[in-house]
Order: sequence, then C-alpha cells, then structure tokens
Amino acid sequence: MPPFIRRRLLLQAGLAAGAVSALGLPTRAFAGDEFDVLRARWAELNTGGAIDASDPAYASALAKLGQQAQEFVDTLIVDNSRTALWADLPLSPSSGNFSISYTRLKTIALARATPGAGLSAPATSVASAPARAARAAAGGSSTAGGGARAAAGGSSSAGGGASAADAVGGLLSGALDFLNLHSFNETLKETGNWWFWEIGTPRALLDTCVLAYDVLSADQLATYLTAVDHFVPDPNRRTNSPSLRETGANRVDKALIVALRGIVGKSTSRLSTARDALSDVAESGKNSVFTYVTSGDGFYRDGSFVQHGNLAYVGTYGNVALGGVANLIALLGGSTWEIADPNRAVLLDAVDASFAPFMVDGLMMDCVSGRAISREAAGDHRNGHGTTSTVLLLASGVAEPYASRYRALAKSWITRDRLDDYLPGASIPEISRAKALLADTSVTPAPASPRHFQFYNQDRVVHRRPGWTFAIAMSSKRMARYEWGNGENLRGWYVGDGLTYLYNADQSQYYDAYWPTVDAQRMPGTTVSTKPRQPGGTGSGTGTVAAYADWVGGASYKDVAGAVGMQLINYDKSLQARKSWFCLRDSVVALGAGIVGTDGYPVETIVDNRNLHENGTAALVVDGRSGVDQTYGDPRWVHLDGVGGYVFPAGGQLRVEREDRTGSWSEINIGNDTSGSTTPHTRRYAKLVLEHGTDAGSYAYILLPNATTRETAERSADPGMTVIVNNPNVQAIISHRENLVLANFWTAGSVAGDGAAFVGSDGPASVVVGRDGPVTTVAVSDPSRTAQVVRVTVGRHVGAVVAKDPAVTVVATGKQLVVDVAVGGTRGATHTVSFH
Repeated sequence: MPPFIRRRLLLQAGLAAGAVSALGLPTRAFAGDEFDVLRARWAELNTGGAIDASDPAYASALAKLGQQAQEFVDTLIVDNSRTALWADLPLSPSSGNFSISYTRLKTIALARATPGAGLSAPATSVASAPARAARAAAGGSSTAGGGARAAAGGSSSAGGGASAADAVGGLLSGALDFLNLHSFNETLKETGNWWFWEIGTPRALLDTCVLAYDVLSADQLATYLTAVDHFVPDPNRRTNSPSLRETGANRVDKALIVALRGIVGKSTSRLSTARDALSDVAESGKNSVFTYVTSGDGFYRDGSFVQHGNLAYVGTYGNVALGGVANLIALLGGSTWEIADPNRAVLLDAVDASFAPFMVDGLMMDCVSGRAISREAAGDHRNGHGTTSTVLLLASGVAEPYASRYRALAKSWITRDRLDDYLPGASIPEISRAKALLADTSVTPAPASPRHFQFYNQDRVVHRRPGWTFAIAMSSKRMARYEWGNGENLRGWYVGDGLTYLYNADQSQYYDAYWPTVDAQRMPGTTVSTKPRQPGGTGSGTGTVAAYADWVGGASYKDVAGAVGMQLINYDKSLQARKSWFCLRDSVVALGAGIVGTDGYPVETIVDNRNLHENGTAALVVDGRSGVDQTYGDPRWVHLDGVGGYVFPAGGQLRVEREDRTGSWSEINIGNDTSGSTTPHTRRYAKLVLEHGTDAGSYAYILLPNATTRETAERSADPGMTVIVNNPNVQAIISHRENLVLANFWTAGSVAGDGAAFVGSDGPASVVVGRDGPVTTVAVSDPSRTAQVVRVTVGRHVGAVVAKDPAVTVVATGKQLVVDVAVGGTRGATHTVSFH
C-alpha cells in the first residue's frame, strides 16, 4: 500500500479539496497507513471531530447522546448466562431484535468516542460474552474469521483489548462477541426481514468497529468481518436472492457497508468493489446510481425517484441514497478510491431536480415518504432535516457550482423552518456544519421560487406559489396506490388516490400527530366509497397495493400553471371517477365527473380534512355566517381561518364537521424496529365533505389558499374563471384572470365554445393554452401513454413559431391552430409550442 494518497484529476463536478482539509487531514500525503487515515476520517464524520465540548451549541446534543448511551449501558445484561443483551430485546432468529441490539451498541460506542458525552460504566465489572469455543461446543464453526476469543467469562484482551480503566470498552467488546456468537455469524441463515441481515446489522456493526477499534483485537475484527462477508459478499446483489440486482438506495447502502468493511479489514479489493458498485461496473452500469433510469428504481430525468419498483420515495429511500453517496464522497475524497465516475452529475443534479421541489421551509413532503409516514420517530420535519444535513455534507465534497448552490439551499431550509427544530434535533457533526454555514455571511439563502412541477414518472405534482404549496399524490398501473407491510402503514389506504396536501404558515400540519389521528378513510382531495376499510392490505410482508388506471398525469404551462388529471378506479373496483385539478397562480380548481359507485355505499369527495391541532379554535364561516356542524345544500363558499377559502360554483351537499380524534402511533405501525408508542394523542379536525350519495355524479370546488374571508366571498361572486365542461369525457376551465384554457381529454373530444375558448383533441390528452402578451403557448401531454400522435385544435389565429418542442408539428395556423404532437414513448411528458 503506498504511504501517501494520490490526488486524482477531478472530473465534472469533482471533489473539492476542502472536503478533506475540513476534517483536519492533509489533502495530498499521509505519513501513515491509508486505511488508518480513512478509519479516523469516518470516526470524525460520526463524532464531529475536534469540537469544543464546552460550546453551548453542543450542550443539548452531547447530553442527549450521553443520556441515551448511559441508559443502554445501565440496562445492559452482563450476566454470563444471559440470552440477550437487553430485556426488552429478546433474541429470536426471525425478529429484528439482534439488529436493534447492534444499533444500541453503536450508540454506546459513539458516546464513548465523543468528548463531552459524559459516558461512564456501571460500578460492576463486566466480563466478555461466551467466545468462539462456546460456539464450537454448540456445533458451530470455531475457525471462521481466523481468530479465537477468550473462554466464556474471560476477558477479550488479546491484541489490545479493553483495559480495566475502560470498562465501557469491555462492555462493547463482550457484547459484540455475544451477538456474533448467538445472532450474527457465518453459520446462520437469514430469517425474517432480509434488511436486518444485509444492511441494518452490518452497518451498525462496522460503525461500532470503527468507533471502538481500540478495544477490539485483530481476531475479533476478523471474526466480525467474516460474518459481514457472509451476508454482504457482493454489494451488487441481494444475498438471499442472488438473481436480484440491488438498485437505488439499497445499492448505495451496501456500497457504504463494503467500503467500511474494506477500511476495517484493510482490504484494497473491498474498497474498490464498493466504489465500483455505485457505478455498477460489474454489469456495465446497468444499475448505476449515476445513470437515469426509465423504469424501476432510481432517478429519472423528470426528477422522479422510485424505490421498491413503483413507489415515489425520495423523502426516505432517496435520502438514504443521497446520504450514502455524500458519506462516501466525504470518506473517500482524495484517496486511492475516490469517486470519479464522470456521470455522477446525475446524482448531484438530483438535489435540485428531485429533492428541492418537495422541500417546504425545511420539511420534506410526506407524499414521497411511502410507508415511513407511519413512523413516530420520523415525520416531514425530521425527513427534511435529513435532506438538509446530507446536502450540507455533500457541499463540502463537491466542486462549483454545486457547492455554493447546496449551501444556499441548506441555509434556506434551516432559516425558513419556523419550528426552529433543526439544530435541537441535529447530531454533533451536523451542528458543527450548520454553525459554520449560518455564520457565513457570504452565503445567501436560496429563494423559494414559484414553480409548477409534473413528476410524470412517479405520479406526483407540486404547485409552488408565494406563501403556499399544493401537492397531489396519485397512482396508476405504473405507480402503486400505497405501501404497507412489516407492520407499517396500516391505514395508508388512500394516500395514492388523489390525496392533496396544502402547505402554508402552519408548518406542523402533517407533523403534529396527523397520521395516527386523521380519519384515514377521508383524506383531502380523495373521492371514496364509505365502505369501512380494515388495517393493512392484502398479502404478507412488504406489499405495494396496485392501482388500475391508465390516464394519470397532466401538462405544465411555462412552469407556472398546470392541468392535472387522474382516472380513479378504487382498490376493489367498486368506484370510478374522473378527477381534475387545474393549478393556477392564486388557486386550484378541482373537478370531478363520471363518479359511479357499485357497492351500495354512499360516495364522498373530501374537500379538506384539516388538522386544527389540540383544542384548535379556527373560525369557520359558511356563506358569511359562522359555520355549524351540519350538511349545507348548495353552499357558495366556506372560509377556514388559517387555511383560506373554498368556493363551490356548482353547489352540492357539503357536510361541515369538526371533531376531536384520538389515536396512537401503535395503531398504524407495529413494525419490529419502527413500532409506535401507545400514547394517545387527541387532535381537532375541520372536515369539509361533498356528499354524493349512492347516485354519485360530479363536483366542482375552488381552493383559495391564504385568502381572507372577504376575498373568498368576492371570489364566490366573481371566481375569475369558468367551468366550461365537466363530464366523463372532458373537463375544462377558462381562467379569465390568467388568460388560460386548461382541459383534460379522457377521450377524443372538444371544449365547447367559440374563438379562443375552443380546444379539441382527437385522443386522450392534457392541454393548456395560454396567451402572455403577444405570445400564445400550447402545452400538450398524453397521460394515458396510449397514443402515438395527438392532434390538438385551438380556436386561435397565430403567427410565426417562436419556440417549438421537436415532438410538435404545426399543421395549420389559419382560422384555427392545428398541431400534431408525437407523444408516443414520451411517458406523459409535456410538449410545448409558442407563436407570435
């Protein structure tokens, strides 16, 4: 091994030397073993390195870490006859308790390695756990891993083991031996959830080996690494299903695990394998995380991120993928194994394309977090903090222009979070990086720019406006309705059925015990049968519940407005509807038509189901009078304080209901390592429900975020838009305020009207036609993905072409504009053409 680290030429958004020097390490040459340097670097990335433990900024984090670790130390079972390390984590082959046990040991090791954490050992001396001789007596292997441990009850001191002065080190050493003997070694087969064996446990074990390296003998390390090699021999493949190639976040997780294994075991080949796994060198880049995908898991060109084959998952698995790469960049930067894939810009660009659109003032939207919405320890703010921390870490390891952009984004997310919970919840290294960022006056927070996003590869839409953001979560034959399994997300039935999210000044709307207390059968934006649902879904294990519709998606207009539609076929095919959302500059118009239920249960459309929090007193006004809990016949408008206004141009039967709902996280998550507490939470909700009865029919309403009571009443009298048509074939509006016509054609049809209001399509399409000054723009997509060419006719005379998508052919520009749009194979993307 060379005595120095070779500095490679940096390719396309390469690694900045500052990523290395920021850790207090030289950037070009090392006096010692390169593996030792990388091991020290990983320890510093976890502990924060040489922080000033007396700095008040770290006081809370140090106390929290020390308190948690001390609790684990004090409750650790130390008797030589123990059958588990903690009483609340009995070991069994199919449970994940052994993995949780490793995670607790990592916490102890982290506190021991962090100055100022104040960790101390209990007064009673602790003997190490039964050693390899005991395993041999039990019929296991006594030679794998290349080393022997002390006899049962002895001290694990060979090769630099724990001294009497480091009792915590002795605890760790003995506990690691115990778990290796009983729960995680090369003689065992995977049972239960594969993740515990191939990702959760190896990662926690290797982190602990790095942090407690000084108290572990060479024989112990060899033994533990033998177990890791058994369960993670190849980061490219699933060990318990070798024909399955790892993708996305799982591939990144395994690459990091194998890299750490290479560092601890001083293996050049393992580090090379880890680096190459990110690019999938073994299969010529087929599953590279630095390549845009066109199906399955990974990053798409439109910014979508998919995991588990058909789920929008940037909020959790995306965070894992980005975080793993950020850690590997920081860990391996400047080393023999630094990441130099020339295509890594795919992932670096994803910060803006895939993550930033779903970040709202520091939180990560729940619509891209899958079954993790049911995890009490997670939530949109904590997920957002994870993205912020990862982007800030990544900023220290990449060149311009990425580094400056990442810092500006991270600063905006931290400073705009009015819950002020980023620093209180941050780890010590995260606090260190955030302190430096916030003190750097040269970094200006990135502005929250208004924009409309159509993520057609993951059935998600984000409409960002000044002061509010609106999101729609849909599903199709391509994207699952929801995910449940492993005891998680037991009431996620409707999160992919057109659930709408409104983000405004109430940053805790979905964070404040929303998921365990909301009426999960009546989620905002959805049209549902009132037939009662049962927790979970069908099948066993981690499952994605299929959706059946083809027509799902929409068209974007100049990134400021958009038409969105969803053909709803519910979970048991007993309900169908055509649902549209037309996203404008100050409002969202929602239409529903062709609503047909066949199960005999009444059908409802949930206009909103707003969390008023504990004992909320937000005023609700209906048609100018204080609203009471009842059903109103043909109301004109409703205003809810702190939210905005709702206008009902077609009337309808509107049920207004305020209710206190009580629930616990354990009701929606009983997962082995994510189960919620049984603590009851009570939250008050304001529910607005359009009752369709058993005859179903149609609906129309306008959402006016942040509107005052007066503004809502004025918009009821003059909505500034007209619903031109709302039937099972076509849904369309004209916005007089914005000079836009927005239409969803479920089949061939036309929008009735003369002149500029006329729009027709010879097949399924989403169309937006607008005029901005002298320029007319037409935007077209085929959300059904069934047509090759769509012909769109617009009742306008236009001049010369200003700009044109290559897929658009101009057929005529006389009395009417006629264009052919080659939508085949474009997966629902929007194509535009503009004319003078």
